[in-house]
Amino acid sequence: MNFVSTRRNWLVSLGSAALVSRSVANATPEETTPDKPLQGAFIILSTPYTSSKAIDWEDLAGEVDFLDRTGVQGLVWPQLSSELLQLTKDERLHGMQVLANAAKGKKPVLVLGVQGDDTGEMLEYAAHAESLAPDAMIAIPPKKAKSLDDYRQYFRALCKLTKRPVFLQTSGGAPGVVASVEFMVELAREFPNFGYVKEEHEPVIGRMAALIAQRPDPIKRVFGANFGNGWLYQMRLGCDGTITGGAMYADIYALLWNLHQQNKPDETRELFSKLLLMLNLDQDVPGTRLYMLRKRGIFKTSVSRQREYKLSPAEIAEIEYRFAALKPYLKA
Repeated sequence: MNFVSTRRNWLVSLGSAALVSRSVANATPEETTPDKPLQGAFIILSTPYTSSKAIDWEDLAGEVDFLDRTGVQGLVWPQLSSELLQLTKDERLHGMQVLANAAKGKKPVLVLGVQGDDTGEMLEYAAHAESLAPDAMIAIPPKKAKSLDDYRQYFRALCKLTKRPVFLQTSGGAPGVVASVEFMVELAREFPNFGYVKEEHEPVIGRMAALIAQRPDPIKRVFGANFGNGWLYQMRLGCDGTITGGAMYADIYALLWNLHQQNKPDETRELFSKLLLMLNLDQDVPGTRLYMLRKRGIFKTSVSRQREYKLSPAEIAEIEYRFAALKPYLKA
């Protein structure tokens, strides 16, 4: 099957986006997701590949089913943890459609990534996403920006295109251009659908605390990132969740949030310490995450477009040894 978008189909999607934009023009951000509060463990989906490195669309849809069973609160794609930089434009557009279809009737919030190198490219992805009616959108700042004013133009354009909640990821943009706390507060005052932040720019804790102090208005939600390595502390500071790659440990992230919400600090700390055993292993055994995606039956292969991984028996034994501590907590 050929998934290349034709010009005619693209124009149709733009028209559909305009209709959807008008239909939500008078809605507040929270009204677009009445049964799905934008808090908790938001998992960035990994992108599955066949042995020939083509995207396995069946596994991508199946990943949604798996994540729904784990109880996570949100699904996000595509972001850097999805091997975003290895995806073509047509793959991104088709993948959004696959996920929109797979997520229908599921409990987690669907957040589609619409970032582009500049405003024009971002708006193409955003218009397509809008036609699919996700719960929210997320964008990395533009790499081609020269100043904070370029960031301002980019996110203003996105907030005007959609009335859905708009997440800003604070890392990954143009070198030397930082989305400051003041900048985000300013835009959140201008646009009621802005003010949802994925904070991962140093100093993360200081910036996160400053954003949390601005809730509930104009800042709406503040999320951590970085695979959840600092999430225990961030939850205790009052963050609203984490947005991270980690489908292979999705049930653990979901349970951590639930334990925190139930005010069980000792249980939360104990489980988090076991998760860290796996997260720390990524440094010593690259390929651990792909091994776990296949081990848990989420993907058929452990193929990546970035590099090839060949694990030794000793490395596999270490993965299994550490993963054993998480097995009693698995749900899916």
